Amino acid sequence: CWLSPEQTAGKQKPYMYTQGQAVLNRSFFPCFDTPSAKFTYSATVKVPEGFTAVMSATSWEKQKDNTFVFKMSQPIPSYLIALVVGDIVSAEVGPRSRVWAEPCLIEAAKKEYDGVIEEFLVVGEKLFGPYVWGRYDILFMPPSFPFGGMENPCLTFVTPCLLAGDRSLVDVIIHEISHSWFGNLVTNASWGEFWLNEGFTMYAQRRISTEVYGLPYTCLEAATGRALLRQHMDATGEDHPLNKLRVVIEPGLWGVNPDDTYNETPYEKGYCFVSYLAHLVGNQSKFDGFLQAYVNRFKFQSITADDTLAFFLEYFPELKEKGVDTIPGFEFDRWLNTPGWPPYLPDLSPGQQLMRPAEELAELWAADGLNMEAIEAVDISGWRTYQLVYFLDQVLQKSPLPEGNVKRLSKMYPKISKAQNAELRLRWCQIVLKNNLEAEYSKVKDFLHSQGKQKYTLPLYRAMWGGSEATRALAMETFSATAPQLHVNVQNYVKKILGLGGAE
Repeated sequence: CWLSPEQTAGKQKPYMYTQGQAVLNRSFFPCFDTPSAKFTYSATVKVPEGFTAVMSATSWEKQKDNTFVFKMSQPIPSYLIALVVGDIVSAEVGPRSRVWAEPCLIEAAKKEYDGVIEEFLVVGEKLFGPYVWGRYDILFMPPSFPFGGMENPCLTFVTPCLLAGDRSLVDVIIHEISHSWFGNLVTNASWGEFWLNEGFTMYAQRRISTEVYGLPYTCLEAATGRALLRQHMDATGEDHPLNKLRVVIEPGLWGVNPDDTYNETPYEKGYCFVSYLAHLVGNQSKFDGFLQAYVNRFKFQSITADDTLAFFLEYFPELKEKGVDTIPGFEFDRWLNTPGWPPYLPDLSPGQQLMRPAEELAELWAADGLNMEAIEAVDISGWRTYQLVYFLDQVLQKSPLPEGNVKRLSKMYPKISKAQNAELRLRWCQIVLKNNLEAEYSKVKDFLHSQGKQKYTLPLYRAMWGGSEATRALAMETFSATAPQLHVNVQNYVKKILGLGGAE
């Protein structure tokens, strides 16, 4: 991806980055572009003066003539090789971690992540075994980067949307850190079994989160994930073939792009399957022991779901004897090959203690006559991001609210309506649009000007286009101003929403 200066944060110099997952690195270097093959690599990259190159490598050094030499000493699949060339600098934030960013973002990045990463790495090592990659650096990409994060080994690429200014989104990085064991170390052998990467990573992420933030908060976060899975399955139809864990990627005339199979199912249904395996074991520390053994057994390999499940039954012979793989309704084969809602859902009830207050507060704000006394009695100052997100999702579901309520809500909670946290900004903008709060349309415009992440950009254009004349005009005006700073795929998706041609 070649970015013009206006697609960067500094707007002074161009920028280049690669995005290999799933099968795109074949356009970058000759390779067997399949996750079933792993290899070490070295690279020599010469860049113009005033630019720096970084790669997903275990060692790098700068030589004369602005030439950089990289080596990855551990075998990895092709999709994890990554390169960035740009006006970037770094700052140390831990004993084995630094942040990389454009000069105008580096202070914010250092402040947000100083000391944070090491805490998550230490918990990950305690749960899943040694961190084998040496360094864990984070590179904050330009605002036009369309994804949340990409777990390139030694150097995770992330959206600058994580720089909330108050550390309220630092836990998003736990997912990418968890890939250090699940995905990068033990890898799905084919993209048809992507859930092996993502289902195990979601489970690992939520184990780390439970250790760091406690079970209620993790259950609340998982409930948000489950709601996304529900939305996805409602939109596609439960029996859609992509709603299986083992997706058949069949070559037609031109083959199939595995990216087209990307959705919530491998993440959240995959998480439910791993949770079901833990439920069969019935003891968390025993299952943690299994995960360590699994990583150790298959490290640096690419495997299939059959390998994983055979190892599970071998590790727990008593479960194999009981025939847990063929319990009617919960057969391993059914999990893998039947589309639809997961047959088992982990118990998220500990999250209720955080959800209930959020639901009750949303009820109060949706009422015809506002009971300000009851509203003022609820102190939200201690609520973490996902509790606030859950509250705003409830308000959005109840919108449009009675006349004037959203205006008062905005005034009452500047922590929400003036947030720099992208998850809160997205929801607040959706509420503003759904309630036609014209006084705050500028917040929608500002948010879309500030970033180009697909997950935030498309829902807002859909909301504007599905709204009033005024919001449609806002959509057209914002898009014509921001199109050059968006990734080309995102530009095309927005054009489709606005009926301007362009491909889905």
